[in-house]
Amino acid sequence: MSLLDRVIIEFDTALRSVVGGANARRQIPGIDLNAEVVLDPAEREHAAGLMRVNHVGEVCAQALYQSQKLFARNLEIQEMLHHSGQEEMDHLAWCETRLHELGSHTSYLNPLWYAGSFAIGMVAGLAGDRWSLGFVAETEKQVENHLESHLQKLPQKDHRSRAIVEQMRLDEIEHGQAALRAGGVSLPKPIEQLMQVMSKVMTTSAYKI
Repeated sequence: MSLLDRVIIEFDTALRSVVGGANARRQIPGIDLNAEVVLDPAEREHAAGLMRVNHVGEVCAQALYQSQKLFARNLEIQEMLHHSGQEEMDHLAWCETRLHELGSHTSYLNPLWYAGSFAIGMVAGLAGDRWSLGFVAETEKQVENHLESHLQKLPQKDHRSRAIVEQMRLDEIEHGQAALRAGGVSLPKPIEQLMQVMSKVMTTSAYKI
């Protein structure tokens, strides 16, 4: 593809991440499960809040993978980041679909989440491939733990949301392992802790806004 083609594709990805309309390449998990399971208002609101947090996580993932891909020195690493980013786009579309089914909305702060994550990804990318991949691995580890907690928090009868979150969790594990196999290094503890604090701010805000 020409440079212009790549710019158009990346801009389209950014736009779909922020304003909606993401396209999934894979079928949404739980498509064969009953979407009309009756949740009481409190359960529906809680499930929507959790899925909105998951959607924001995928908005951030798109920004991170896009920016890190721009600064990756190695073509194989660029391809790995591209592949992971495509699967994250599936997650984005699945969460968006489920939010609509629950009668809710994506976060109104998505432009902020995207811009901040893109800037963080640029810093990680500029630090070099090994550190950038280490950042991917640590991010995916934290997301995996985060999704695991959501499987405990989602209403037991919300089978559709649970199926989506479980597949996302499996994909995130693979993305983290792929980053380590490609040469990612462990991040210093202070950076890991800072990432955890930033994640907490994001999840708390996105649950409601």
